[in-house]
Amino acid sequence: MENFTFNLHSPGLPIPYELLLLADETTEAIDGYIFNSDIYLLRDGVQDIAVMALYKNSDTELEIKNIAVIESYRSKGIGSILINKAKEIARENHYKTLTVGTSDTGFQQIRFYEKNSFIRKGIRKNFFIENYPDPIYENGLQMRDMVLLAHNLTE
Repeated sequence: MENFTFNLHSPGLPIPYELLLLADETTEAIDGYIFNSDIYLLRDGVQDIAVMALYKNSDTELEIKNIAVIESYRSKGIGSILINKAKEIARENHYKTLTVGTSDTGFQQIRFYEKNSFIRKGIRKNFFIENYPDPIYENGLQMRDMVLLAHNLTE
């Protein structure tokens, strides 16, 4: 593959909202977690092509709050590279579980996480109705519930 570099985003630099907004609908929603998250960027040598925000839920659980890849790099394995980096970071920091949440209408995202060894572990009912001011639609359906998925790092 190409010359990719993967780096922790420096706190003094501007937050890469343009990338983060590829996976989350509003800057207000992003602001709800981003200041307590570690942000990682994947570059192809010229530009940032992907972002991932990791949030410590507890001493044993790390959550992927945001993961996004620019359009021109999608369907090329970049998302799986990020997932593997998240697993590596979580293991190095002694977390037992890596979790992620996505919309119940995000069929492609759910398949992606399951393909990357995540299993469904729960539902946050009405998450997208209660946490976003306007209805959000995906695949022609209104987003309502968040599907929670987890990867056990101790196996």
